[in-house]
Amino acid sequence: MLTLLAVGGLLALLILLGIPIYVALGGSALILFFLSGGSVGGLAQIVLDHLNSSSLIAIPYFVLATTFLEHSRAGRVLVELADVWTGWMKGGLGLACVFAALGFSAISGSSTATVIALGAILIPAMTERAYPREFALGVVGASGTLGILIPPSIALIVYGYVTGSSVPRLFLAGVVPGLIQVALFALWVIYFGRRHNLTSRARPKRSAVIRLHIEALPALAIPVLILGGIYGGIVTVAEAAALAAIISMCGGLFIYRDIRWRSLLGLLTISVTNTARIMFIVAMSFAFSHWIIASQVSETLLQSVVSSEISPWKFLLIMNIAMLFLGIFLEVISVILITLPIVLPLMLALGIDPIHYAVIVIVNMQIATITPPVGLTLFALSSTTNASMAEIVRGIWPFALILLLSLLLVTVFPSLSLLLPNYVLS
Repeated sequence: MLTLLAVGGLLALLILLGIPIYVALGGSALILFFLSGGSVGGLAQIVLDHLNSSSLIAIPYFVLATTFLEHSRAGRVLVELADVWTGWMKGGLGLACVFAALGFSAISGSSTATVIALGAILIPAMTERAYPREFALGVVGASGTLGILIPPSIALIVYGYVTGSSVPRLFLAGVVPGLIQVALFALWVIYFGRRHNLTSRARPKRSAVIRLHIEALPALAIPVLILGGIYGGIVTVAEAAALAAIISMCGGLFIYRDIRWRSLLGLLTISVTNTARIMFIVAMSFAFSHWIIASQVSETLLQSVVSSEISPWKFLLIMNIAMLFLGIFLEVISVILITLPIVLPLMLALGIDPIHYAVIVIVNMQIATITPPVGLTLFALSSTTNASMAEIVRGIWPFALILLLSLLLVTVFPSLSLLLPNYVLS
C-alpha cells in the first residue's frame, strides 16, 4: 500500500508540474521498472504487445471520421435539423443543442470533438437569439460530455480491451443512461427557457423541413450503419469504424461538397496527430498499468478487501469519489488504464458486473471533464469561444448536478446499464 501511495504521489507531482500526461505516465513507469530491475527494452516490448490489438484499431478510424465531420457541413446540418424540431419552443435552441450532441456523439465517440463542433455553431447562434451567454456555454459543454457515453465511445473501446469485455455490450450499456441524461438535460433547458422567456423561432415551411431532412440523411446514416452493422453481425467494431471514416469522407467530398481533394492531406495530418496524442497516452498507460500488475498491488488490495468484508455499494462509493478526483487531473483513457488493473479483481470478487462498472466510470469522467480546475471539456469550450473559465463554470453547474443525479441512478440501479445488453445480446 505504501508503494502504491508513493507511486501515486510521484505521478501527481509530475502532473502538477505541468508535464504532459503521457510523459508523466511513461516516466513514472520507466523509473519504477528501473528500480525493480527491469529493462527498458522489455518495457518497450510490453507496450508494443499491448498495442497490437484489433480492438484498438477502431480508434484511429473513429478519429478520422470525426475529423471529416468537423470540417464538413454534417455537424451544422444536425444542428439545423434539431432546431427545426425544437426551435419553436422557449429555449428551443438549447434543446437543439442537446439533441444535436446526441447525434454527433453517435458518430464521433469523443466529448472534446463534440464540444468543439457544436460550440463553434451554437454559441454564436444562441447569442444572436439573446440567450444568456452563460447558459449557452453550459448547455454546449454539458451536452458535449455525451460523446464518451453514447456509442461508439472511444473510452469504452479501451475499457473493453483492458477488461476483456464485449465492446458491443459496452456500447449498448451506454444507451439507456445516455438517453436518461438527454431527457434530464432537456427538462432543465425547457424549464430555464420558460422561466427566462427565451426567444423562439417561427415554424419553418414544410418544403424547408423536407429539404433539410434529405440533406441530413448522410449524417444520420453514419450511426445507423455503424450500430446496425455491429449488432447485425455484418461488421466488427474496427470495420464499422473504417466504414464511418469512409462515409464521412465521401459525405464531405461528394454530398456536402465542403471538403476539397486538395485538403485531404491536411485533414489526414490532423487525424494522425489526434490519434497519436490518444495512442501515446494509451501506450504509456499500458506501461504504467503493467508495473501495477507485476508488483502485485491488486492482489494485496484484494486480500485487504476480502478480509475487511466491504460491501459492493461501499466499494462503488469509494471508487466514485476516487474517479471524480482522478478525472479532474487525468484524461479519461488514463484513468481507465491506471485504475482498472487495480480494481478489476476487486469488483469481480465483490460480484460487480464489469459492464455496469464501465458506465459508472464513464459517468464519473463526464462529471470530471466539466469540473475545474483541469476539466478538459472546460478548456476545449474556452478555447473555442474565448470565454473565461469562471463564465463557463457559472453556466455549467446546473448540468453538473444533473450528471451527479445520473451517476447516483446508474450506481444504485445496475439494470439501467445491463437491461439493453442482456436483452439484445442474451
